Amino acid sequence: MSRIQTTFAALAAHNKKGLIPFITAGDPAPELTVPLMHALVAGGADILELGVPFSDPMAEGPVIQRACERALKFNVSMHDVLGYVREFRKTNSTTPVVLMGYANPIERMGVDAFVAAAAEAGVDGSIVVDYPPEECEEFAAKMQAHGMDPIFLLAPTSTEARMEQVARFGSGFSYYVSLKGVTGAQNIDTAEVADKIATVRRHVKLPIGVGFGIRDAATAKAVASVADAVVIGSRIIQELENTPREQAVAAVQAFISGIRQALDE
Repeated sequence: MSRIQTTFAALAAHNKKGLIPFITAGDPAPELTVPLMHALVAGGADILELGVPFSDPMAEGPVIQRACERALKFNVSMHDVLGYVREFRKTNSTTPVVLMGYANPIERMGVDAFVAAAAEAGVDGSIVVDYPPEECEEFAAKMQAHGMDPIFLLAPTSTEARMEQVARFGSGFSYYVSLKGVTGAQNIDTAEVADKIATVRRHVKLPIGVGFGIRDAATAKAVASVADAVVIGSRIIQELENTPREQAVAAVQAFISGIRQALDE
């Protein structure tokens, strides 16, 4: 099993829900990325989602857009992101790391080169927003051949045919976008999410992680009641924006610890 599959199996065995925090690599400063990754794990994260900075992050709201802009001012590239994972792996060999981003940096590097470099660095999976499953059977196969999981997005507008495609090509877990819109949006409807996830589960036998719109312990706990994991991103980026840089690592760990406590109650 992959590290992601092993993690979800262990969570299920202990009747726990997964916590998947997101940060953008290089934000608020490149030297803080690896310490932030370790702080998230110390705070109770089960899987880390590491954003690859991109100039046109179409699924992201203004908070993560700003994070990408800050990281790009430091010229953080895909090679740098893989370097952060490699550094993280020197002292953490168990926590899965998923890269989230867009096709352009992968295509620019070359798919084969990316897959090989990601596997060598210790990456466990990828979420590529603009790689729909029906167009990346070959990419998914290459990821899986290197022990990594291609993770696909599903949304409130996803058809059952799309769910079947995700079931066919995806592995690790499936990421359900809880609402129509971009990251950081408000007003998540837990009942609506529950109804859609019930439909997803009829077609997709992977664990379901839910993201977009989860901002606090109460929302996380409500969503976790119908999902296998919750993904939190924009709210963590806001914590970084509102905290002096020297206090950022401790603040993020404290925030994620509160979410972990709520999920375990």
